[in-house]
Amino acid sequence: MNDEVKARTAAPSGAVAADAPAAEASAGLAATGGAGRAGAAGRERAPRRSDSTRAAILRAARERFAADGYERATIRAIARDAAIDPSMVMRYYGNKEGLFAAASEIDLRLPDLTGVPAEETGTRLVRHFLHRWEGDETLNAMLRVGVTNPAGAERVHSVFRDQVAPAVAAVCPDPAQVPQRAALLASQILGMAVSRYVLKLPPSVALTHEEIVSWLGPTVQRYLTAEGP
Repeated sequence: MNDEVKARTAAPSGAVAADAPAAEASAGLAATGGAGRAGAAGRERAPRRSDSTRAAILRAARERFAADGYERATIRAIARDAAIDPSMVMRYYGNKEGLFAAASEIDLRLPDLTGVPAEETGTRLVRHFLHRWEGDETLNAMLRVGVTNPAGAERVHSVFRDQVAPAVAAVCPDPAQVPQRAALLASQILGMAVSRYVLKLPPSVALTHEEIVSWLGPTVQRYLTAEGP
């Protein structure tokens, strides 16, 4: 009788022992699957290496174009500045012309002035440009390129022609005067940008945003909305 009891009590223990490897295997698969999913999610969240490479190339290109101008800047020098092989620059941008086009791509993100009270358009634009100049390295780099070589100047011309002129047209009382008024606006905005961010004239750098807006806002306002000089 004691032997039968022992046999019956031993059987479940054996079954548990036999099932243990399977349970461990299932747990291992679950852990592995969880880790795999976590790893995949981490890879999805992490920036791709190509993105960081492109960003490094564009930063180096802007600085090199600003320092040497379009004609003297070379793919090899830009690649050296970005600490990559020149073939990578060619792979992403094809040639120097393609690289310059990508490095000088500018979106001013101008506000829609049609819904702005007429008496506030000047201050609104000056404030907007101040934030854009100080928050976008592309603008500052291309401003330096624009004052040193024809290719950069043409790029700046196209930005003001394609982005600034339409904004001026939205509030200008005389459509025939849009080009002239856009040029006058550029004289104020670019003049401040060159003195403050390129030449870094101490009195210009020392001005606060509100001081610049107070000085330039009324002038820009007159250029945009006055009936005449």
